[in-house]
Amino acid sequence: QVQLVESGGGLVQAGGSLRLSCAVSGRTFSSIGMGWFRQAPGKEREFVAAISWNGGTEYFEDFERGRFTISRDNAKNTVYLQMNSLKPEDTAVYYCAADSRAYRAIVPTTPTLFGSWGQGTQVTVSS
Repeated sequence: QVQLVESGGGLVQAGGSLRLSCAVSGRTFSSIGMGWFRQAPGKEREFVAAISWNGGTEYFEDFERGRFTISRDNAKNTVYLQMNSLKPEDTAVYYCAADSRAYRAIVPTTPTLFGSWGQGTQVTVSS
């Protein structure tokens, strides 16, 4: 059974930084793509970033370049989301997700490609 456990959320002032972590167990981590999504109150869940099994990355197109960075550490079975220059509109519950297919040829970005989800971690950015 796949388990994903997020951590690192919290309250931060606008302009600050947070690093989210997602520890994965129950899958061969190095063979699967990983993604981060977020859901703000009253809004639909939206794609944030994803990284393929071999390190390719994709980001939500509206993000300013470099503000968010996704990375992975296969030795620790963990995927990270570094978030800098945070804005109040970044406030949301952030979810990590694991691709349902190993060795996918593309970076997974749509929710239907992900078969396992974490419980979410709250990120609140105050103005």
